[in-house]
Amino acid sequence: MSKNSTALRRAASLGTMAVVGATAVGLVSQGAANADTFQKLPNGAARGDNLLITRSGESVQVSPSLAANGAGRNAWVSADITLYAPKLKAKKAGPNRGPAGETAIPGTNGVETNGASATLSAGYIVGCQVSIGSLSLGGGLSVNNTGTGGVPSVGLNGSFALPLTPGQVSFVLLNYKNIEKAGTYYLSYDRAQLQVQGCGGYAQARSYAVVETTGDDHQKVTLYGKPFNIG
Repeated sequence: MSKNSTALRRAASLGTMAVVGATAVGLVSQGAANADTFQKLPNGAARGDNLLITRSGESVQVSPSLAANGAGRNAWVSADITLYAPKLKAKKAGPNRGPAGETAIPGTNGVETNGASATLSAGYIVGCQVSIGSLSLGGGLSVNNTGTGGVPSVGLNGSFALPLTPGQVSFVLLNYKNIEKAGTYYLSYDRAQLQVQGCGGYAQARSYAVVETTGDDHQKVTLYGKPFNIG
């Protein structure tokens, strides 16, 4: 049995930014933020049949937006995701068409499987004036991704732009990985930025990590984080 390890380090602090909000524009200077709040979030785990996802080291730093209009705020999020999959049957991935939004392919959580043994993805559910504590991915979320065919638009600076208006819930997909054989896999992100603009009320977010297998023994295991406020 293979015990290969695949490491993905999300270089969010070097310029990758997830932007959430119908009116979100530009970059935000971290040094200009004030009244920051830092919160450590609890570890978690979710099990399937010979599958285990764990999350550790999750944290969030929240600060006001430079717009200073009461409708914007920023959050820098970090976490380490580990997938233990010791008994996956080896299966190569097909042509990779990248992530697809819930509106285009309902139930995908923003990741489209393409024939690999499994797909591992991680991101955040973000809501404006909506309590997201009881929400789950797939089917019930109102997600309005920009771009062709529901694929989020990607700017030259590596940022993702997803519209979010009051009363709506959306997701931000930070990273995903095709898993082609049994082993232990790591997916991490360090100070990935969530920028919320255009939300006049409170905003909440929570992390998610999903592994979905293909073939006859299909499984979909989702690990949710603790919801937190973004102002």
